[in-house]
Amino acid sequence: MRDEEPLGRGENDQIAGRLREELARRRISRQALADMARISLSTLEKALSGSRPFSLATVVRIEDVLATTLRSATAAPAAPDALLAPTHMGSYSRPAVRWIEGAYLTLRPAFSRPGEIYAYCTEIFWNGAGAHLSFTESERTDQSFTQAGYVSMPNLSGHTYLVTSEEGQYRLVMLGRGTRERRMFGLLSTLQAGPGSQLLPVASPIALVPLDQIENPIFGVVAAGEDCFAQYRGILDHALGSDFCRWHA
Repeated sequence: MRDEEPLGRGENDQIAGRLREELARRRISRQALADMARISLSTLEKALSGSRPFSLATVVRIEDVLATTLRSATAAPAAPDALLAPTHMGSYSRPAVRWIEGAYLTLRPAFSRPGEIYAYCTEIFWNGAGAHLSFTESERTDQSFTQAGYVSMPNLSGHTYLVTSEEGQYRLVMLGRGTRERRMFGLLSTLQAGPGSQLLPVASPIALVPLDQIENPIFGVVAAGEDCFAQYRGILDHALGSDFCRWHA
């Protein structure tokens, strides 16, 4: 049946990109979506990664649950110039940036618990509808602060920027050139929740490591003495120790 046939690669990539953004925007976990749409988490994960494309029936179920259309961006073929990202993102082509696509263990200091490390997942993927890289976060213990946005990669600086923009409010991750192991280090600039409704500007080192390079990763706040802490500490310290970012006061 047509409904059970897998979608084409291009169509699947576009739907997967739209779905990642919807999950991040609505603060819905993949497990929760799978439960609501009555599909297996494995089916959802494989479709999002591209290893086994969505079927039309699965897409329809997800659209019904989210009350939104994920296929609208596939109604017309992309224009030739859609092979390049917008100028304000660096005008990069997908072949030139394909190396950066994937899931990353993301490490930064735990702002409210000095000396400890906060770990979560960042996924960078090609957004077929917008013809640029996008990113989403997951595995955060503070799901209400989960971020999603676009990726800027200008040739002039050689840096990678993960930009969240919501109604004029910005968060920025600035990453240096990837190492041979595709690890990236740099600086995070964001807002920290303070007393009451107060938000405080903060900055910290940040590290992104391909998730498949970490055996049995632990997410959340990791304290000294816990599994992975020494490994995480060494990775995060590399950001400052190898001059990927500097503090000036």
